[in-house]
Amino acid sequence: MTASVEFRALRRVFGKTVALDGLELVVAPGEFVALLGPSGCGKTTALRCVAGFERPDSGAVLVDGRDITDVPANKRDAGMVFQSYSLFPNLNVRDNVAFGLRVRKVPEATRRAKARELLDLVGLPSYADRYPHQLSGGQQQRVALARALALEPRVLLLDEPLSALDAKVRVALREEIRRLQDSLSITTIFVTHDQEEALSIADRVAVLRDGRLEQVGSPAEIYNRPATPFVAEFVGTMNHLPGQISGDRVRVLGQVLPVDGAVPEDPSVDVLVRPEAVTVVPDEDGGATVTAASFRGASVRLRLRVEGGDVLADVPGHEAARFTTGTRVAMRLVERPVLVAARTATVPAPVVAADAL
Repeated sequence: MTASVEFRALRRVFGKTVALDGLELVVAPGEFVALLGPSGCGKTTALRCVAGFERPDSGAVLVDGRDITDVPANKRDAGMVFQSYSLFPNLNVRDNVAFGLRVRKVPEATRRAKARELLDLVGLPSYADRYPHQLSGGQQQRVALARALALEPRVLLLDEPLSALDAKVRVALREEIRRLQDSLSITTIFVTHDQEEALSIADRVAVLRDGRLEQVGSPAEIYNRPATPFVAEFVGTMNHLPGQISGDRVRVLGQVLPVDGAVPEDPSVDVLVRPEAVTVVPDEDGGATVTAASFRGASVRLRLRVEGGDVLADVPGHEAARFTTGTRVAMRLVERPVLVAARTATVPAPVVAADAL
């Protein structure tokens, strides 16, 4: 049986550092929610408050409406998987998986049967007698996941479990975690600083900043309709283009587009535009020049030099040959509402996000 989890006005302070500042969030039964944000935003602290490893200074953690803030960690019906695996080196895989059952004095035959079932579930049925040092990083994390599931928790907590793995293994294992979560319908909270990871695996993504919830929504909502400039910047790459506000519209690069969201008081703004919303075609009389191209398989990211700065644009990968360095192009923004922010840049604009190419 799965459970709802609620963070209610959660606050946690370490010295002068405010890790959580009134966090409010509800995770529905069986839902997979990713807590996403930069280092120090409070996402791991929030997870540890659910697990019982941290006690908030104020506010409460509720599971199915029951306040568990003061319940000891070993009395909470939650399983946690850490970044560092935390397997017992002196125990084989079977005994690592069954460790929690042994602590609860479950009979050995039952423990072995449960361990066998879970190793089948995570794709390691033939590894029961091996020791952690005989496993790859991805295999060790699968064992850690099986161990967390052994006690049949109502809530699964994952604290950046994939960050220590190489890229290919990370992608495969995140798909495996999603498959397991779907098959078990277990309420899952997944902490990560990796935007692609959060968007690809979660039902909803909660973006945190300085201990507060900046936005929560589906991956498509977070990416396509960021509620704030911070979310727009943190999730994906953004161009910053100079614009002038007039009413609820903004003039940018010779176009007039509707504004999505709040409008700053100052009419001089930064218009935030993703690279895929910039269309380009080769044109000898165009106002932009390709200065770099980065092949990304399905797409090519171009750096375009325009008067005053650079702009990033994505074009289909099969068109790479049309956009070699030095190619003159005509550039236009997709006709759709754009997010704007108060002008902050003091350097000549347009400018692009720091991760650029």
